[in-house]
Amino acid sequence: GMLNVHPSYLPRWRGPAPIVHTVLHGDKVTGVTIMEIRPKRFDVGPIIKQEEIAVPPHCTARELEAMLSKMGANMLISVLKNLPESLKNKREQPKEGVTFAPKISIAKSCIKWEEQTAAQVIQLHRAIGSMFPLQTLWKGSTVKLLDFVEVEDVPGFADQLLNDHGAVPGSLLYHKVSQMLIARCKEGWVGIKTVVLKKKLTAVDFYNGYMHSCFQKNSRTVHQECRFQTLKLSTTKKTLKEREI
Repeated sequence: GMLNVHPSYLPRWRGPAPIVHTVLHGDKVTGVTIMEIRPKRFDVGPIIKQEEIAVPPHCTARELEAMLSKMGANMLISVLKNLPESLKNKREQPKEGVTFAPKISIAKSCIKWEEQTAAQVIQLHRAIGSMFPLQTLWKGSTVKLLDFVEVEDVPGFADQLLNDHGAVPGSLLYHKVSQMLIARCKEGWVGIKTVVLKKKLTAVDFYNGYMHSCFQKNSRTVHQECRFQTLKLSTTKKTLKEREI
């Protein structure tokens, strides 16, 4: 039979995008499974070798893929060196703990400011940002957001929000000390250092070119005019099919 190297600790995350879903759901542990392939059914075959590994804090999908690729290669060499014994000790996958990792659509990259918390936006960026940069709307134009930052520990951030009443999801502020944009989510705020609008812009450039005029007006109108809005894309557009190791 044929062998497959699958980058998850099966039966968790069967399917084409296990690494993305591992990061997206904040799993603390993952692993690599070497298994036999069964005809016409994916990722359900007997386990020949399996190893577990902790997912490092703040790890991106790309970083995790590199770790699991090296781990999987070493495991496969070990199995092939003693294939008869390895096959003799194979075991069926547990029936409990089965989860699925479907393909990721580019529509997943659209931030839903009214629905997603700051923690969820950061997690989404770590999971798919290197392949599908997160997207949103700025005054009717699609923009891509890069270089997200957790803002809780940013010096002076809490002080800036003390007098900031009326912020709605998508509301934007500019944090001068750290030179980054701060966007309101359903719960909490996220920092953004780079925006792509026609070309790549630093947060400073974006503020000076597109936000500064908003803040010269009555402060009560800032959150209505100076905000990101949710971009809606068709789920039938291109998808990300994560590579098997």
